[in-house]
Amino acid sequence: MSTAQGARARARIEITAAIKDEARRQLAAEGAAKLSLRAVARELGMASSAIYRYFPSRDDLLTALIIDAYDSLGAAAEAAHDAVADAGPVRRWTAVCEAVRAWALAHPHEYALIYGSPVPGYAAPQATVQPASRVGLLLIAIVRDAHRGLGVARPKLPAELRAEADRIAADLAPDLPAEVVATLVAAWAQLYGLVGFELFGQFNRIVEDREPFFRHAVTQLAHSVGLVYPQEGRSKGAVSPRP
Repeated sequence: MSTAQGARARARIEITAAIKDEARRQLAAEGAAKLSLRAVARELGMASSAIYRYFPSRDDLLTALIIDAYDSLGAAAEAAHDAVADAGPVRRWTAVCEAVRAWALAHPHEYALIYGSPVPGYAAPQATVQPASRVGLLLIAIVRDAHRGLGVARPKLPAELRAEADRIAADLAPDLPAEVVATLVAAWAQLYGLVGFELFGQFNRIVEDREPFFRHAVTQLAHSVGLVYPQEGRSKGAVSPRP
């Protein structure tokens, strides 16, 4: 790459970052539904036509922000997991959940973008699926390690859910018992429900000491998916949580 090409590439990276930073400021001030490429360009002193060379539409900019948010959240969860990687599965589970909460409290508007109300007229493309899966895959990996070690306690599953549980397990983790996978999906949803209730004010005047309340709740979620045996560390041959 020539010097001129390198300079152009660096300039493009810098301008792209500036556009996304301004878009995040607009998200905080106005919400995702009011995000406007023209308004972003105006705040950056760019011609409105110039910004389209970086993001052809508002939806392309939203997608970039969504992917960045999911990746930032996933990286935070993975770092928290790595810090306790030799601990037992319940500790690893709670560390991941606590990292999700901490990230959300530090990035409330980005959390609202990915787990709040849908943006009218926007449909997330396939490119968002893998980043959105990082936390879920990490939780699955923790349960998988436990299953390969001393095992997991299989939750009860109503007969009418058996076919659906089998389908979910075949899609997400065919090596785990279907009743465990179905309960894990429910626990994953409840994790974000707990975070959302705190972030969006539903716990106001109800739960005051929120950190221990959250830790207790996500520990119960770990038990619900079968992480109840006293495993002190990862089993031999345990796999990396990253897909």
